[in-house]
Amino acid sequence: MGGIDLEALGQAAVDLRYLLGRGYPRELGLKLTGDRWGLDAEARQVLRRAVVAPERARARRERLLPLTAVRGQAVGVDGHNVIIILESALMGAVLVAADDGTVRDIGQKGRHYGPGPHSETAARLLVETLARAEAARALILLDAPLPFSGQTAGMLRELMASAGLAGEARAVADPEKDLAVFDGIVASADGPLIDAAARPLDLGGAIILAMEPVPAMISLENS
Repeated sequence: MGGIDLEALGQAAVDLRYLLGRGYPRELGLKLTGDRWGLDAEARQVLRRAVVAPERARARRERLLPLTAVRGQAVGVDGHNVIIILESALMGAVLVAADDGTVRDIGQKGRHYGPGPHSETAARLLVETLARAEAARALILLDAPLPFSGQTAGMLRELMASAGLAGEARAVADPEKDLAVFDGIVASADGPLIDAAARPLDLGGAIILAMEPVPAMISLENS
């Protein structure tokens, strides 16, 4: 995992959970623990992506569905969220096994994201996994403000047709807002969306954990 000091990171995770569990603001907790343990920018990002307040982490774990739950069900997919984590896994980027049961990357692509060499493979994994799991239909929503979202939606529609997966892929202004009220299973590793969705699933994480070999990832769970 490069030059990340895992011992210091583990100690920082313990401290951050303590602070979050007692109501400290998240950003303040991240700064205090990062400063105390001398974490560099990459390690601080791991901490940010991996550590969740204990009660919230427990609640999310209890609600997350297994991949088998999609059989015969409608699935709403946070398209860029799933595609980006799969791209990260395919390119060997740093992954974290988060406290809340999700798998996340530590990238900060945000509004700078654009399709790369692994995008089509990631999209194919997403679609073919849902098809093999016998989802009844899928609604894959992409962030319209991100570059090439319309083209990515078109690629997904072609992949869905080839895989025999019913449904639709389109770019919208705010996928998380639409998916929060989706009547079906919601696939995302986004924490607030997991909290809002009635039936959340970490689809990207499920796909990654089924890879052979499973990509290396940082886990701070037992810290």
